[in-house]
Amino acid sequence: MYDICLFAGTSEGRRLVEALQGTSVKVYVCVATEYGETLLPKESNIVVHTGRFNKEQMMELFAKEQFSCIVDATHPFAVNVTENIRWASKQCGIEYIRLLRNLDEQSSHSVYVESIAHAAAFLQKTEGNILVTTGSKELMPYTEIPNYQERIYARVLPMQSSLLSCENAGLQPSHIIAMQGPFSREINRALLQMTHAKYLVTKDSGENGGFPEKIYAAEAEGVTAVIIGRPREDQGMEYSEVIRWLMQRYRISFSQTVSLIGIGMGAPEIFTEEAKIALEKAECIIGAKRAVEACGGGKPCFCSMDNGKILEFIRLHPEYQKIAVVMTGDTGFFSGAKKLLPLLEEYQPKIYPGISSLQYLCAKIGTSWDDTYILSLHGREGSVLPAVMEHEKVFVLVGGAGGVKRVLEELCENGLGDVLVYVGERLSYKEERIVKGTAEQLCEDSYDPLSVLMIQNDRIHPVRQTACLPDHVFIRSMGEGNHVPMTKAEIRAVSVAKLMLDAKSIVYDIGAGTGSVSVEMANICSRGHVYAVECKSEAAALADKNKKHFGLSNLTIIEGTAPEVCMELPAPTHAFIGGTNGNMYEILSMLLKKNPNVRIVINVIALESIAEAMRCIEEFSFDETEVVQISVAKAKKLGRYHLMKGQNPIMIITCQKHSEESDINSDKKGMEI
Repeated sequence: MYDICLFAGTSEGRRLVEALQGTSVKVYVCVATEYGETLLPKESNIVVHTGRFNKEQMMELFAKEQFSCIVDATHPFAVNVTENIRWASKQCGIEYIRLLRNLDEQSSHSVYVESIAHAAAFLQKTEGNILVTTGSKELMPYTEIPNYQERIYARVLPMQSSLLSCENAGLQPSHIIAMQGPFSREINRALLQMTHAKYLVTKDSGENGGFPEKIYAAEAEGVTAVIIGRPREDQGMEYSEVIRWLMQRYRISFSQTVSLIGIGMGAPEIFTEEAKIALEKAECIIGAKRAVEACGGGKPCFCSMDNGKILEFIRLHPEYQKIAVVMTGDTGFFSGAKKLLPLLEEYQPKIYPGISSLQYLCAKIGTSWDDTYILSLHGREGSVLPAVMEHEKVFVLVGGAGGVKRVLEELCENGLGDVLVYVGERLSYKEERIVKGTAEQLCEDSYDPLSVLMIQNDRIHPVRQTACLPDHVFIRSMGEGNHVPMTKAEIRAVSVAKLMLDAKSIVYDIGAGTGSVSVEMANICSRGHVYAVECKSEAAALADKNKKHFGLSNLTIIEGTAPEVCMELPAPTHAFIGGTNGNMYEILSMLLKKNPNVRIVINVIALESIAEAMRCIEEFSFDETEVVQISVAKAKKLGRYHLMKGQNPIMIITCQKHSEESDINSDKKGMEI
């Protein structure tokens, strides 16, 4: 006893059989040829009958097996077969479902005709070679075309009967193309090129009959498509509707598989062979618009980069058993696959890697990428300076209009205009362009939003990796010979340690001088920011010079007197005070107003300054106060001996208030103000 009788004369019919395999529904499948049987799956709930029925034989079969429904998935041109199935179903009182194909839009480079005879009549008035793809059984009308033996090329199935039909029509062996589909766009284009065709004759056989691939190839090669319009069916269901109807009628569910496919930069020529096969098998393509357009191939698609919407689409469309989610580049290289994969766990997704823009660009410019620092500014804020200062090779993903130019300008503004830069635009596409030059040379040009950069700097600063920079690496003067006072290395080390900074800290350096402490703090606060306040113009200019020397985009130099110039700045989590210009009380008051839990370290040397600092600390009632005096002496060579030479003792004062909610290492309170 079977539930469904399915006439599977089309690829939709075979697809429906594949969907039903392994379910609780017992299916009796009817196909006309043995070849059709070989295309169907072998499952315990699937039985296949090979051979044609007339309407009486159909009625006899339906009455004997008492199917609960008949699904007619025969070819749109098999009009008589459809009429017989519908008649037999009605006679036996069995529900009849017609599975329709989607109707395709007419091409602007096509001619529609009613029949093969009309196609032949149209072609009689033309010149040039003709590729006929309407089968071997209906070749005779084309013999009416003048000089048809020279002009006609026929693509037929590789069967003896097909070759005999071609021979009977008088076609030369060299004009017979015996091949089994499906045929991709590329194969169709290759055949049009090989035959030097000016016209392509095809039936409007729908998406699964390879119609879109033929039309695409014809348009790409400038060939006119002569389309034999198929009978228009008024009643029936499309594939998705049949699937939903079956789910409701038989209370079954269909398994879905999802493939995550990296398609490289987007040009089909660089898809991996694995990716091409997976895309060919996919019934639906999901991804960003650019990615879908690169590989959709006329298949149903859903354009979205929203993971939630992608998951919802998959669940709402059980008619697609094989789904491909496509992503540009490689699935493991700054890809949306990272967040999407956990959401698709129930579908056990298979991942197909692609060629990343990093691999592609490095191959094009002839360099390795295993020693390259990788940075993404695509859809996020950031600076290339720290990476370029520390690494000889930096690959940058940029996004949006002006992204490349902003990076080049940042390099030039920070003393790195002479670094070598490669800009790769629209990689893998016909419009691909790779330019080479210094940041300064390239800065005046404009670039496509779809670009990447490779920056090479042979003057990196490895000293950035040390916990405390040596004094000699800082710039001390503007060229006149007068050195601006600078906090020495040993004092910097202790002072910065007392601040207890982390990567996200927001720090004020008040009385920054040369900016040596600011530089040390900015190296630590890689995801935070340091604001260096200095009232003397020469010192502020020198601090800015050191900022550029070390390539610190997270350091801002502010010329002016505290606390006035600090009023509009973000609330600090930490503050270092190296000089107050007599405004100790006002500065501390401002800091505590911005963030009551701010952690403060003060360096003082004059006795009067020490007294003022202690008075303020007592008045503000800090919960934590620590006072450390450091006296540093360094050896100086005198003849054969080394004598110790002492530096002025420095008082390092650490103070902080603690609310009940805060912790000494927490910067949350300051970030919220």
